[in-house]
Amino acid sequence: MKAIMVVGTTSHVGKSLMTTALCRILSRRGWRVAPFKGQNMALNSYVTTTGGEIGHAQAVQSWAAGISPRVEMNPVLLKPQGDMTSQVIIKGRVVGQAKASDYYEQFFEMGWQAIEESLQRLGEEFDLIVCEGAGSPAEINLKHRDLSNMRVAKHLNAPTILVVDIDRGGAFAHVVGTLELLEPEERQLIRGIVINKFRGQRSILQPGIDWLEERTGIPVIGVIPWLEQMFPAEDSLSLFERRASSFSSDLTIAVIRLPRISNFTDFDPLESESTVAVRYVSLKESLGYPDAVILPGSKTTIADLVALQRSGMAEAIQEYVAAGGTVMGVCGGFQMMGKILADPEGLEGQEGRYKGLGLVPLKTVITPQKVARQRLVTSNFPQEGLPVAGYEIHQGRSHIVFNEPDGDMVYQPLFEDNNLGVVDSTQSIWGTYLHGIFDNGPWRRAWLNRLRQQRGLKSLPTGISNYREQREAMLNSLADEIGKHLDLNQILQSLDQ
Repeated sequence: MKAIMVVGTTSHVGKSLMTTALCRILSRRGWRVAPFKGQNMALNSYVTTTGGEIGHAQAVQSWAAGISPRVEMNPVLLKPQGDMTSQVIIKGRVVGQAKASDYYEQFFEMGWQAIEESLQRLGEEFDLIVCEGAGSPAEINLKHRDLSNMRVAKHLNAPTILVVDIDRGGAFAHVVGTLELLEPEERQLIRGIVINKFRGQRSILQPGIDWLEERTGIPVIGVIPWLEQMFPAEDSLSLFERRASSFSSDLTIAVIRLPRISNFTDFDPLESESTVAVRYVSLKESLGYPDAVILPGSKTTIADLVALQRSGMAEAIQEYVAAGGTVMGVCGGFQMMGKILADPEGLEGQEGRYKGLGLVPLKTVITPQKVARQRLVTSNFPQEGLPVAGYEIHQGRSHIVFNEPDGDMVYQPLFEDNNLGVVDSTQSIWGTYLHGIFDNGPWRRAWLNRLRQQRGLKSLPTGISNYREQREAMLNSLADEIGKHLDLNQILQSLDQ
């Protein structure tokens, strides 16, 4: 099978972005391309049509390649859940959990077998596999257990691109040091260097490029400028790099930055709205009085609920609601908004019953069986009859009480499926299990228009496309911009060597 590998000198250099761009560039050239990442550690995940769970970045890369996401694109997914423990997902299904110190012994062989089988299937169906590494391929203390980098490259004999982030400084040292720590058979697979996140004049950088090519014998095949419009990174560290809220926006929406926040890609469509400023608020910050507060998903809901309560943020949210504010909970955030969260088996590490925020008539029990499935439903609110597509990923079963007053509030089903969400009679308290809800353009605009009405603002048109069309435009722009600064000829020629 033919494959290209993308590795980086460190984490966060732009490997995911480069792989995404390559998938779109090469698919435009007529290749049948599939993305691949052997092992991924991420809290942003996506559910395929078969109900398998993969890293969200690989879903985006598959869309860039013009194909549907599938579990073979990310056969091993680790979802950190605190206390140095991760949930282990292989071929889309949960197979257990392990501490970092035990993972190699328990799951390495199973993981590598899944990687080999997945590559075999993709190789049978596609012309080219574009593989992404993880972190750095030169972590000498971890190389014996590395399932993502040069082990995959050697298995495929894949010409490999080494990406370095020049914005953080020390780029030449990062490249030379990485190459020095690779084994000779690994180093000979590195066929091109890409300098990413460059700000400045190419002429000033050129002497350094000349030195690097002479020193390493490897061509610099691209100098990619700093791109303001980027797809999110895979972990919550990228939240620190989100652009500051625009003070000229009509609405401000605060997303609570939980310690174990997951699937914050849910809110990218809100950030794409020019009239909306999305502000990620840590538990140490003041909530203020935004137009809406969103409680996002969490990998360990109970631990984040406890953190919410101990920090005082839970009380701040309850006071915000009492003053007439709007709150929405998504997945784990929805569970936190209920009355009771119980984990009788200690599946999240904290056995017991916990009092929720008491904002919705919901009781949840954490269960071993994870629900992971795509959904297409019809909305009851804020506008009846809108088609809404998304996906569920949760490890709890919830019981919701409808049409019975809870104090002064009456709650109704948000969708035709009563188990998928709830809204109160004033449409101020919202909760749903549906990830990707804001991807649905007409529903998103209808929900935002409720907030705009409260501000006395004119409603926005609801007859708009879904976010996937905006994502397509971004993918094309990404490929156009990176393609202008990237020479793939030598990499593609080496596929036949």
